[in-house]
Amino acid sequence: MLRPFRDDDVEDLFAVMDTPQVRRSLHLPDHYGRENAWSQMAMFVGQWELRGTGNWALEDRGTGVFVGRAGLHLPEREGWPGLEIGWVLHPDHWGKGFATEAGVAAMRYAFEEVRIDGCLLDRVYSCILPDNSASQAVARRLGMELLEERVLPYFPLTPHGIWSRGR
Repeated sequence: MLRPFRDDDVEDLFAVMDTPQVRRSLHLPDHYGRENAWSQMAMFVGQWELRGTGNWALEDRGTGVFVGRAGLHLPEREGWPGLEIGWVLHPDHWGKGFATEAGVAAMRYAFEEVRIDGCLLDRVYSCILPDNSASQAVARRLGMELLEERVLPYFPLTPHGIWSRGR
């Protein structure tokens, strides 16, 4: 289930972001802490308000357990390719289809609801680090293809794979 973030999600989101697997797959710095998780949630809530895009909290529909975050991302960053479909899940929930299911829902929302400069989107993107094979597999299941690898100005240490799919 995708739903808006709530203030009390901060501990659950930090628990996801603080796992060694997620830290490694996202190249998170050692100093990433609870306050960073809260700032990330606030950024997504603000992005929904300002742009009509953002990530949702992701819950297991059957149990109500917080699984991670997923959705849309359109930051104000130099070199960013466009509206991103993204996901970050707790490793305990990897391999269960949650990322793919959330990605399908986010893509449907992006193509049916999001307008940029008054126009529906023709293309969505995912920015995935080259060593993140699990996210690359999700991108493939979503029908995305690797367009290129390039260094993004906000993350100059490692090139990202720019994955994309058209409407």
